[in-house]
Amino acid sequence: MGRLDGKVALISGGARGMGRSHVRHFVSEGARVVFGDVLDDEGRAVAVEAGADASYLHLDVTSESDWAAAVAHAVDTHGRLDVLVNNAGILRHAHIADMSLADFRAVLDVNLVGTWLGIRAVIAAMTEAGGGSIVNISSIEGVVGAAGLSAYSASKFAVRGVTKTAAQELGRFGIRVNSVHPGGVLTPMAMAAAETMSHVDGGGFLSMLPIQRFGKPREISRLVAFLASDESSYSTGGEFVADGGLLSGPGY
Repeated sequence: MGRLDGKVALISGGARGMGRSHVRHFVSEGARVVFGDVLDDEGRAVAVEAGADASYLHLDVTSESDWAAAVAHAVDTHGRLDVLVNNAGILRHAHIADMSLADFRAVLDVNLVGTWLGIRAVIAAMTEAGGGSIVNISSIEGVVGAAGLSAYSASKFAVRGVTKTAAQELGRFGIRVNSVHPGGVLTPMAMAAAETMSHVDGGGFLSMLPIQRFGKPREISRLVAFLASDESSYSTGGEFVADGGLLSGPGY
């Protein structure tokens, strides 16, 4: 406890799933957290759960003005900004032949453009604070492809590239940038996706894992908090996988 004492964090997509877990875990580690989402009712409920050190605001990550308002709120309320967690994401499952251009672009806009806008929005505030840590949530689908996830995988592969470029550009300002690559984690988005992927054998998936179970959101939150903290002070441009060992297998 206390790994993030004194730090101010901004988290996108914090109303449910892994984002909700990140908000709660960061507060438990001593951070003051500003978080946003487009799910306003759920977001306000999470803020009540998390307590006085968490505040919610509407944040559409594809909106430059929403990002500017979120950063300004963090700085005006807490005097600084030390951490950004680019967590917001969406998933559309369809084979390439069946996917609409609108759906493909929507996934890229949220997952990739939203991440890029978040990075750009926090540079000045983090530089003023003397540095900071940016954690971009990618996926194992940002390391290997998966049928039916062309848009999602493209966006998550691209997050890796943006992360490495940002690490190169921002290190001189004391800003570290890393990506996290979760595997099968039980979240509302993952469960909704599973309903559209009836051809996937869940038992077969688990049998491939050295750790034969799905991940829990808090297990990812602990990794994100480590990267947000000063304990990871020599890590930037890195890719941190939390997948139960899936990518270690011979199939990959």
